This record gives sequence, structure tokens and C-alpha cells, in this order.
Amino acid sequence: MRRSRFGIGTALAVGALAVSGLAFAPAAMAVQPADATADYDCGGFGGGDANLHAVQSGGSITITVATSVVTPLPIGAGDATTTLVLSLNGSGTATFSGSSNPAIPAFSPFNSGPLTSTASFAPGDSLDSYFGGPGLTLEIFGTTVPCEAVTSQSPGPFVAD
Repeated sequence: MRRSRFGIGTALAVGALAVSGLAFAPAAMAVQPADATADYDCGGFGGGDANLHAVQSGGSITITVATSVVTPLPIGAGDATTTLVLSLNGSGTATFSGSSNPAIPAFSPFNSGPLTSTASFAPGDSLDSYFGGPGLTLEIFGTTVPCEAVTSQSPGPFVAD
């Protein structure tokens, strides 16, 4: 009986420590806003709204881009390379890239899949549409589709936490 009480007491103490550890754990970092839109002009390939979704993990930010640019052919998963250049703090740039697009049926809007950057972002860093040339480049089937930002992001720039 004594061994059973010791086991129960130990389990309760470990449980209490675990719960108190959760209460004092740091809050998860989150870029704000998580979703933004901006207009891009892709020349003869079309253009329109690009929906950008950002996720922050520590000092890194991952962005997914879904555009209104429609491909006339199906694109296999991982067959497109996307590069997104954003203005960093209004004076520099940050480049995000990746080839993790999902399979995209013919005549469907383009989705980049997750784009990553080698940059590390500090709290307060802001990322917004880049206006110094192509800010969004899609490479599909050996064809490069350069797109230039027409508007700043709405509701505003991404700000790192």
C-alpha cells in the first residue's frame, strides 16, 4: 500500500510540474497579418491578385503564394520554381524561393507551395511588395514568368514577431 501511495504522489507531482511548465512556456511567434493580397502584373501571362500566406517559426518565415495566373497545362507536384522578392524594412530585400508546388490541374490558379528564405527575421522586421523589378517569378516548363507588383500588400506588410 505504501508503494502505491508513493507512486500516486510522484505522478501527481510530475503532472503538476508539467502543467506549470506549460503555463510559463513562451507564446508562439506569429507574423502579422498572416494573410495579405497584392496585385501583380505578369505581362502577356496575365496578372491580378496574389494571396500571400505567411507563417513564422522563430526567426524564419515561410510564405505561400496563390495567384490568379492560370496555367493552360497541368503542372505536376514540384515541377515549378517560384521566387518571391519582398521589400525588407523599406530599404533592403528578402528573397523567398521553393519548388514545392502541389499538383495543379490545367486552367487552374497557380499555387507556389511553401517558399523559404535564408534570411533570419528579427521582431519588428516588415516585408511588403517589392517595386524594383520582378517581385514574383514563376518558372514552369522552362518558361520564366516575371511578375511585377502593382500594389503594396493589403491589409499591410507582414511584420515579424
